[in-house]
Amino acid sequence: MFVDGEWRTDTYEMNDDDGEFDRQPTTFRDGLGTETFPAESGRYHLYVSRACPWAHGAAMVRSLMGLEDAISMDVVDPYRDDRGWQFTPEKDDCTPDTVNGFDYLGETYVAADPEYTGRVTVPVLWDRERETIVNNESIEIMRELSTAFEGNGVDLYPADAREEIDEVVDAIYDPINNGVYRAGFAGTQAAYERAVEALFDALDHWNDVLADQRYLVGDRLTLADLRMFATLVRFDNVYHTHFKCNKRLISQYDTLWPYVRDVYQTPGVAKTVNMAHIKEHYYTTHTDINPTAFVAVGPNLDFDAPHDRDELPGGPPSELFAEA
Repeated sequence: MFVDGEWRTDTYEMNDDDGEFDRQPTTFRDGLGTETFPAESGRYHLYVSRACPWAHGAAMVRSLMGLEDAISMDVVDPYRDDRGWQFTPEKDDCTPDTVNGFDYLGETYVAADPEYTGRVTVPVLWDRERETIVNNESIEIMRELSTAFEGNGVDLYPADAREEIDEVVDAIYDPINNGVYRAGFAGTQAAYERAVEALFDALDHWNDVLADQRYLVGDRLTLADLRMFATLVRFDNVYHTHFKCNKRLISQYDTLWPYVRDVYQTPGVAKTVNMAHIKEHYYTTHTDINPTAFVAVGPNLDFDAPHDRDELPGGPPSELFAEA
């Protein structure tokens, strides 16, 4: 909400009575391809943070599908204080708000709903014509962009596999995608330990699954892989240390680590990864976890190292190599 003319988001993290991190639901949940929000090139705009794994998924869909001309995008400052996400165009890989000229992302929420007092999150899908937020739920934005626009022909959410993709997305959400936050923001030792145990049980499971198949849903790169990748690419640099998910590094897994490198080396993915933004955001924003705000120096991972995953059946869509 606005306080003295500034947007305040100091209630970002919440815990229940057992100390479990309780992520608040998103608010704007409309889809594309409707009479209200037709799928029109140039009409919609993405607001993202390079630091945020939820926003990263939407940015990857936009990049892999070649939608840069159809969907414009702005990038907020990785540092978030009690005024929320801000636009700092003078900072490397950040932009101004090129659509509304706002200083803070929270202003877009108020523009969409003058009575809005909830969380200000990324990604945000904005409709230029109606001047409102279409959706701010990350997986829904990923699905909408994947199905409403043809782009370069890359299909990240194929109709014949959607049920399985959705099942995998649901399966990895709580223990892995949100699990790192459940560990990092836990309010009790018991809640933290439960989150870490569930996280590494799930990582061990998917490490075994990926030993025999290239991607989470067989031999095709899908939205499920983008969700998993957005967490795993951040893991060793921030979640392992900052969120105390330190039973094991992803780079110590014999399958998950090559899998991360495989997805990273898919044309269109690497340019969406900004590790400097990722590390700055986590280590400087969560001062209750890291009071000094010192940014950890390491580790230095080689995401471009050979992975040998191409020996397994399948691979990235051929259209991606035509664009590379």
